[in-house]
Amino acid sequence: MKFMLIRRADSDTEYGAMPSQEMLAAMAVYNQRMTEAGVFLSGDGLHPTRDGCLIRFNNGEPTIIPGPLSPASERIAGYSVLEAPSLQAAIEWAQQWPTQDADGNVTLELRRYFSLEDFEPGAGLEQHHNLARVPDAMNVHVGFPGTCREAMQFYADVTGGQLECLLTYAETPAAEHSPPELHDRIIHASLNLRGRRLMGADMAADCYTPPQGVEIQLEYRDIEQAARTFARLAERGKIIMPFEATFWSPGFGMTVDRFGVGWMVNVPSANCPLATEGDSP
Repeated sequence: MKFMLIRRADSDTEYGAMPSQEMLAAMAVYNQRMTEAGVFLSGDGLHPTRDGCLIRFNNGEPTIIPGPLSPASERIAGYSVLEAPSLQAAIEWAQQWPTQDADGNVTLELRRYFSLEDFEPGAGLEQHHNLARVPDAMNVHVGFPGTCREAMQFYADVTGGQLECLLTYAETPAAEHSPPELHDRIIHASLNLRGRRLMGADMAADCYTPPQGVEIQLEYRDIEQAARTFARLAERGKIIMPFEATFWSPGFGMTVDRFGVGWMVNVPSANCPLATEGDSP
């Protein structure tokens, strides 16, 4: 189930007061814990309502009402998008909100997203089902010649993602149909990166083909973090294009890592964005 955890505004957020470094650190730890648990999908803070507006329709005609908007307690200061198995599980995470925020005096609102299954069948719903031809996710699967475990643990360390599965051949019914040398190898690995997954498996020697003509692309807003990630992936690998400014990006590089997997690391520019905020799950 998908939930939005809404942090209600107050007089401080509406005034534009910025969070302290202590609060930023505590929020980072909180988000990291949820990321590692596979719960946190995305989240952002919002500027005060003085920087926005209401758009109110009357008989189909819009009226723009500029901010600031009041009362503050009815406004939104920020939000997190969570994926949890139940409302109670989402509540348990919400209850761990950092107490450094407003000295522990905040109001949170937790709301579940609708899914198509919540609506009565009909012509209107069918149009939405037609839109559902677009997959809910697009993930990447990589084959390895016996190095899947080491590679996926390395990628988890580099990216900070959650390594949610490392399943061996011996742990599945495939064991009785696989040669003994494959039993301790990985048949399914999954690394969760904000709801997107890098998956992998070890292939039998006669089935493995090194990746060719395809790269995994990582995007970062922070150019320094992008450079650090690129440097880690390039260790003991082969740099195809050094990480540097290009005509489309302030930072872009290509490398093949030591496991033979190709990577692109990119920082989108305002003039040529390769991803948008709307791409977030």
